[in-house]
Amino acid sequence: MVSLATETERTLFFDFLPVDLGTIRGFNTRFHLYTVPGQVYYNASRKLILKGVDGVVFVADSQIERMEANIESMQNLYDNMAEYGYDLTRIPFVIQYNKRDLPNAAPVKDLQAQLNPGWPVQDPAKQRPVPDPWHEGEMLIHQVDGTWIERAPFFESVATTGDGVFDTLKAVAKVVLKSMS
Repeated sequence: MVSLATETERTLFFDFLPVDLGTIRGFNTRFHLYTVPGQVYYNASRKLILKGVDGVVFVADSQIERMEANIESMQNLYDNMAEYGYDLTRIPFVIQYNKRDLPNAAPVKDLQAQLNPGWPVQDPAKQRPVPDPWHEGEMLIHQVDGTWIERAPFFESVATTGDGVFDTLKAVAKVVLKSMS
């Protein structure tokens, strides 16, 4: 645990996990993983931790009654990234739908529609179908009504059992490493 004091909030504890991956293509590779609170109330802390980020995992609560809070948090993430000059459509970004084991979990289709509808692909070189390597039959880039759309990769999880958590971590690590090559 690490403490972080901000101007507008009390000291906040958040998780930090350094992961040393050894040498990859001649480079010593280390990931510094941080978790931040989901509540927009902690915006100053969330914003501070995003500075210098190489990749982001957005963890959404799958419960139907949390959809509005998820949408608000996602918008807050986009806003905070924009303040640093980052564009989530241009950096490694993965979405994790947590609490999939609960009886009130929204269907993935609904979560995708609200939190990962996609964004237009402007680069003509990227305007081609790209299969989702983690979901058979799904596409990361596809055409909708003549417009090329890209979605972030997504994973389902149950954090209490660890289901899907390492899949998400491996995916974002892979995308971050690919973006740096």
